[in-house]
Amino acid sequence: MSPAQLDWRLHGVRVLRSGELDTNTPQTPGMNRAAAINFAKAGAQKLWAGTVTIHPDAKTGAHHHGALESVIYVVKGKARMRWGERLEFVAEAGPGDFIFVPPYVPHQEINASSDEPLECVLVRSDQEAVVVNLEVEPVEKPETVFWVDPIHKAP
Repeated sequence: MSPAQLDWRLHGVRVLRSGELDTNTPQTPGMNRAAAINFAKAGAQKLWAGTVTIHPDAKTGAHHHGALESVIYVVKGKARMRWGERLEFVAEAGPGDFIFVPPYVPHQEINASSDEPLECVLVRSDQEAVVVNLEVEPVEKPETVFWVDPIHKAP
């Protein structure tokens, strides 16, 4: 159908309420994921978006998401991300911060709090649930990486 032939009432903007999220998604121990925007819930063709709650002190194993790009928006709590061939780099993010994970980057998500859940919104560039688990011997003390550019100076 051409855009002129579409019924925008049925094929336009969708609002999915918090109580309508789909928890029938791939789960990781220590985390709870719920889909909000995908083909089944909203008719999305190219995106997946949802929520993830990471339990206190929980962390994933080392993994990557193939060719997918991921964006994580921290709503509540403190996220710690490790990445690299041996998870040798680390950065933290708090409420209001965005995290971008490029394709094929080995990484690990960690809730940096021992007593608060970490609540995030997750957006991926495809609806395919690609997770490639990696056998990685992490370095003991990762290098902290700061966001430094012409606007954000080194600490």
